[in-house]
Amino acid sequence: MSFEIDTRGQTQSTRPGIEEIMDPAPVVIRENYRGSGKLQGKTALITGGDSGIGRSVAVHFAREGADVAIVYLDESQDASDTKAMVEAEGKNCLLLRGDIRSEVFCKEAVSRAVNEFGKLNILVNNAAEQHPKENVTEISPDQLNDTFATNIFSFFYFTQAVLPYLDEGDSIINTTSVTAYHGSPSLLDYSSTKGAIVAYTRSLADNLAEKGIRVNAVAPGPIWTPLIPSTFDSERVKQFGKDTPFKRPGQPCEVATCYVFLASEDASYMSGQVLHPNGGQVVNG
Repeated sequence: MSFEIDTRGQTQSTRPGIEEIMDPAPVVIRENYRGSGKLQGKTALITGGDSGIGRSVAVHFAREGADVAIVYLDESQDASDTKAMVEAEGKNCLLLRGDIRSEVFCKEAVSRAVNEFGKLNILVNNAAEQHPKENVTEISPDQLNDTFATNIFSFFYFTQAVLPYLDEGDSIINTTSVTAYHGSPSLLDYSSTKGAIVAYTRSLADNLAEKGIRVNAVAPGPIWTPLIPSTFDSERVKQFGKDTPFKRPGQPCEVATCYVFLASEDASYMSGQVLHPNGGQVVNG
């Protein structure tokens, strides 16, 4: 299956972006992807699960046997579409709308998921925001606070809320970014949060090792999601992903399988690690 795409330089006027209006649409799951029950009987909570990588993870988890709760901001149609995709796999999907910058909401979301499914086994901290600025002096205190609140504070909030329900063998998976390793001159605050996520993943993995709870991360490269046309101008969208060795952006389905692996028993001896689906870019760590 070819994943070559023409992004057409399309842009969107609202953030974090709407998958429903993307053309071409991101590839959520390969037609020939066959589930094998890797997550049978498990339940997962995924932030930013309405679209992009989060949607793809939700559908892959469902095909592998898991029920899924997805957290989203206000993209109701995208969330409903993801719910339909999960249910088409024969699994249950709970929609949780709210602002993950709020600790109160994060606790409520976890409580609702536990009430719905009776348990939680997998937490995917995935939601993020980014706001390009060419100069560090252009980053306002409000932008800085919002980016850190969404991209790293929420990871603490959800982890704290989920921990009482996680048992030995359960898993936390954090979404970081290739920018944590090679930086991004126009995404200074975003890249900083992604670096913090790497440190958080390693530290939390060590902290929870005695409980048998594994903590890992995925560091995607340039992936075709709603965040891209809603963030960058037309010219940058046209060139998106072409600076990788593969000369193209990746698709969400090329990333989601990393989460399946890390959530399953296949990764039973892995914790504190980061996987790098990034189109062939060599990074350390």
